[in-house]
Formats: sequence, structure tokens, C-alpha cells
Amino acid sequence: MALMAQTAPSRQYGTRITSNQVKKLDQAAVHQLHLPYDVALAVRANVAVITTLSAQIAIVEKRLQEEVAPRPDYALLSTVPGIGQTLATVIVLETGTIERFASAGNFASYARCVDSQRMSNGKKKGEGNTRNGNPYLCWAFIEAANFAMHFSAEARQFYERKKARTNPIIARKALAHKLARACFHMLKERKPFDVTRCFA
Repeated sequence: MALMAQTAPSRQYGTRITSNQVKKLDQAAVHQLHLPYDVALAVRANVAVITTLSAQIAIVEKRLQEEVAPRPDYALLSTVPGIGQTLATVIVLETGTIERFASAGNFASYARCVDSQRMSNGKKKGEGNTRNGNPYLCWAFIEAANFAMHFSAEARQFYERKKARTNPIIARKALAHKLARACFHMLKERKPFDVTRCFA
């Protein structure tokens, strides 16, 4: 919907508006775009839906914050570079109690941050079910890795070293794996993020 509101001026006049400009559109702003009647009608409908959805999302996010923010796990996760309000909420709710995971490896596997391979005598014999685990945790740790590269020099250096040996996708997944293991130990030991321990 946002894409339609964003690209309609581009199709008509060759000037595209940004997603931030779309968020600020109201009926008067749509009128000022001087679009053909039918196109303006479609854009107005999209703007109305975006406005309604944004309001409902804000209500849900506020309720999530009220529920999750007081939890000690949320405060611990918020100390990790790259993990903010949304990602901490997702990780807390999708992890549940950390005691259900026997080790950091089990947690990283559940978060889909490790490859699923069948090995025999040091040789790869196939791949396991790559859909095992929690897709929301996987998304959260990949996003955390993306943000961590901007907020932590150590995370960026780790990523660059991995990327030099493999490729950007594998390097990002390796950083997500590091963060998942760090989060397991933090939640298990009730200690905030230690950048030296994570990237030693």
C-alpha cells in the first residue's frame, strides 16, 4: 500500500516521493500532487489504510512495551549493540525461559543461526531440516547483526574479517550467531553484554 502511494507520482510525473513523505501524506497533500482523479482516489484510499494500520500498530507496540519492558531479560538484552526496543521484545517473547536450552549451541540452533548439516567422518553427507527452529528469532538476530555493525566497532571488525574469508551473507550470519550465543550467556548468568567476551 505504501509502495502504491510512493510510486503513483513517479508513474504520472517522473518524480518519486520518499517513504517518509508517504507517512506524512494527508488528503490535502494528496490534492497538491495534482494526480488524475482515479489515481488520487487510489492514493487517498491507501493513505487512509496506512493511517489506520499505523494507529493500530502503535496501540499494539504500546501494550507490548507495558508487558515486556519491566522484565529483567528485556533490560539485559537492551545492553547488546544492535538490539533495541523491537528486537529485545521479539527475543524475550520468542525465547521464553532460557532454562529450556541446555547450551548456547542449542539456543543458536533454535534461533536458526547455525547451518543444518549431516556429517560423517568429517565429511558433509547432506543437510538437515533448515526450517527447524524459530524464524522470528532468526530474523531478530540477523537484524541485530545488521545494526550491531553500525553501533559497535568490534562487531564491524568481526564482520569484516569473516567477509574477507567468505562472503557478506555468511559473515552476517556468523555475527548473528555470535550475538545469539552472547544473549544465551547473558540471560543464563544474568549479566549485561560484555563486548570483550563476545568478540574475544
